[in-house]
Amino acid sequence: MVSERGLQVLRAIVQDYVETHEPVGSRSIVDRYSFGVSAATIRNDMALLEDEELIAAPHTSSGRVPTDKGYRVFVDHLAQLRPLSVAQRTAIESFLTAPSDLDDLMVRTVRVLTQLTGQVALAQYPSFARAHLTHLELVALAPNRLLIVLVTDAGGVSQRIAPLPVDVDDADMAVLRARLSALITGRAVSDAAERLQTLLADDEHSNDVVLRALATIVIDELGAFRQERLVMAGAATLARREQDFRGSIHPILEAIEEQVTLLRLMSEMEADSHGLAASIGTENASFGLGEASIVASNYAAPSGTARVGVMGPTRMDYPSNLAAARAVARYLSRMLDEDEAAR
Repeated sequence: MVSERGLQVLRAIVQDYVETHEPVGSRSIVDRYSFGVSAATIRNDMALLEDEELIAAPHTSSGRVPTDKGYRVFVDHLAQLRPLSVAQRTAIESFLTAPSDLDDLMVRTVRVLTQLTGQVALAQYPSFARAHLTHLELVALAPNRLLIVLVTDAGGVSQRIAPLPVDVDDADMAVLRARLSALITGRAVSDAAERLQTLLADDEHSNDVVLRALATIVIDELGAFRQERLVMAGAATLARREQDFRGSIHPILEAIEEQVTLLRLMSEMEADSHGLAASIGTENASFGLGEASIVASNYAAPSGTARVGVMGPTRMDYPSNLAAARAVARYLSRMLDEDEAAR
C-alpha cells in the first residue's frame, strides 16, 4: 500500500521524467518540490515505491524512472486534468468549425488533436449500425451505369457506382428508385439489409436483373455502414520519438496500417465515470502494443458513443493528453448534436 506522500513522490518522478527524459533522484525531488522532508526520507519513499514495482533503476543510474505499473497508478490518482489554454481551445474551435461533411469533421478532429499533443491521434467513427436510412438516390451516369447514394439519420453517406447488366432509361430508373426506397427508407441499417436479402431470395423477382444487381450493391454498402472505422493523423510523430520506445516501433506502425487491432483496443478500453480511458504499456501486450500507451475520451454521437484519443510512448504527458482528448471529444459531441438538431 502506497502512502499519500509516496503517491506525491511518484507524481514528482513521473512529471520530471516525462519532462526531462532523465532518471530522477531524491536530491532533485527535494530541490524542486516542497515536501518538507530530507533527501534521506525521500530515498526511503522511493525504496518503497521500488518494492511496489512502481519505479525502477535503469542500468547503473542512481535515479529512478516510472514503470508501466507506476504510470498506471499515477493516472488512476490524477486529481484533475491540466486545463487547456485559451490558444488551445481557440485552435480546436477554428479547426472543427464548418466542416463540409462527417468525413471532413473526423479528419479535422485528428489533425487538431495531433497538433495539440504531438502524438498519433485516433478517432472512431460514430457507429451507423443503429442508424436509419433517410434517403436513397439513383443518379444516371450512362445508360448502363448509375450512382447509388445512401444517407442515414446519423450523418452517414455512401456513394457507389453501379454497373448495370442492361441499359435503363429515366422511366426505368424512377421505378427502380421507388421500389428500393419503399423497401429500405426509414428502416434501420440492419433491417434494410435483411429486407433486400429477402428480395434476392424471392423467386418473384428472379427475372428483374437490374433490381437484383442494385439490391446486391446496396446490401454491400449497408454492410460498410455497420463496420467500425478509424481515422488517424500524426504517424510521423513516432519517428521523431523513436528513442522513447524501449524496443521496435514496427508493431505500432503495423497496427496503424491495419487499424483492426487499434479499433479492438479502443473499443475494449474501460472508461471512468468521466468517459476517460487509458491503456498503458504492458496492458496492451496482448494486442502487440506493449511499447505504447493510448489515452482516450468518449464522445456522444446520435447513434451512440465512440472514442477519440492519442497513442504514443509510455513516457507521455498523461494529464495534458487526457485533457486535450476530453476537450476535443466535447466539441465533437456538440458539433454532431447540432448537426442532428438541424436535420
